[in-house]
Amino acid sequence: MAENKTKKTTASPETFLNTIKEEQKRKDGFTILEMMKKAAKSEPKMWGSAIIGLGDFKYTLSSGKENPWFMIGFSPRKESFAFYLMGEKGEKYGTQLEKIGKYSREKGCFHIVKIADIDVKALSALFEMQVKACEKALKENK
Repeated sequence: MAENKTKKTTASPETFLNTIKEEQKRKDGFTILEMMKKAAKSEPKMWGSAIIGLGDFKYTLSSGKENPWFMIGFSPRKESFAFYLMGEKGEKYGTQLEKIGKYSREKGCFHIVKIADIDVKALSALFEMQVKACEKALKENK
């Protein structure tokens, strides 16, 4: 696996979300951001130009090099919100994903179109599971 090209920036996640033209999508983005802030107990950072990540995580490449990343993150794409889960390409979250409602999966991401399509409590629980899993992995790798 190559070094990650997406890196943490100093850009403002809130400014980025405010560039979303569609009002409901912008509101959903801020709702998701607040849910993630509560789960991660950290402030959001921009990763590249279009991903918002929270919490600090490192994963090890096959070369042995550590890559910095985030514990939970999302990107408001044109058609949907993409959510990023670390570890096992999200397979270990399958049961919880089934509880959130209408979503689709792609590699290490899952997507929702809008907050109205999902169970917000189930999504919050998924974020909390992810943060706890990352915290556990970080402790085990010390």
